[in-house]
Amino acid sequence: MLWDWGYALEILPVLGQAAIITIEATLLGFAMAAVLGLVFAILRMLGPAVAWPVSMLIELVRSTPLLIQIFFLYFVLPKFGVTLDAFTAGVLALGLHYATYCAEVYRAGLENIPRGQWEASIALNLSLYTTFKDIILPQAIPPVVPPLGNYLVALFKETPLLSAIAVLELMQTAKILGSETFRYVEPITLVGALFLAMSLVSAALIRQVERALGRRFVR
Repeated sequence: MLWDWGYALEILPVLGQAAIITIEATLLGFAMAAVLGLVFAILRMLGPAVAWPVSMLIELVRSTPLLIQIFFLYFVLPKFGVTLDAFTAGVLALGLHYATYCAEVYRAGLENIPRGQWEASIALNLSLYTTFKDIILPQAIPPVVPPLGNYLVALFKETPLLSAIAVLELMQTAKILGSETFRYVEPITLVGALFLAMSLVSAALIRQVERALGRRFVR
């Protein structure tokens, strides 16, 4: 039989447990990417002494494959006395890699703020923290939510790379199930269906956030 429903239903709970690992890696990695990307974008707005090293770091990370960065964190850092478990190394690699892309998105949003907003804040003697928190970020964040959402979905679809360092996410679990029974059609197909379903849910949630922020911004 090309497809065995009994076997598919038998392995579905196992894949469901692996899906939790995938979701955790996605959420933690994207949270890191979103926060660190904003930090990178702000640092690039400072003087050349700070902006230049940050720009070089961003270009270095963006110009190298994510898989190499995962291997570096997991296999190379222990040579320097820093040992990370597979899940932590994978999440850090995902977060750092996508932080460089999020930084460019944030930078575009920040640069679209009219110069007069900054000048008015200086004229009112507002601190830099207050200026960013109450004036700049509320205007810069809503327009960049869609591209940030795209990176969330992209990061989610990159999680199978974590199987290279034996993280038991969806793809690794499917490969193990297939190697045990020599049936790959059911596990691989179910993994594809789970990725599709979770991607569609993520896209719907992103649209909800976008609309909510849009209404708040209009008010």
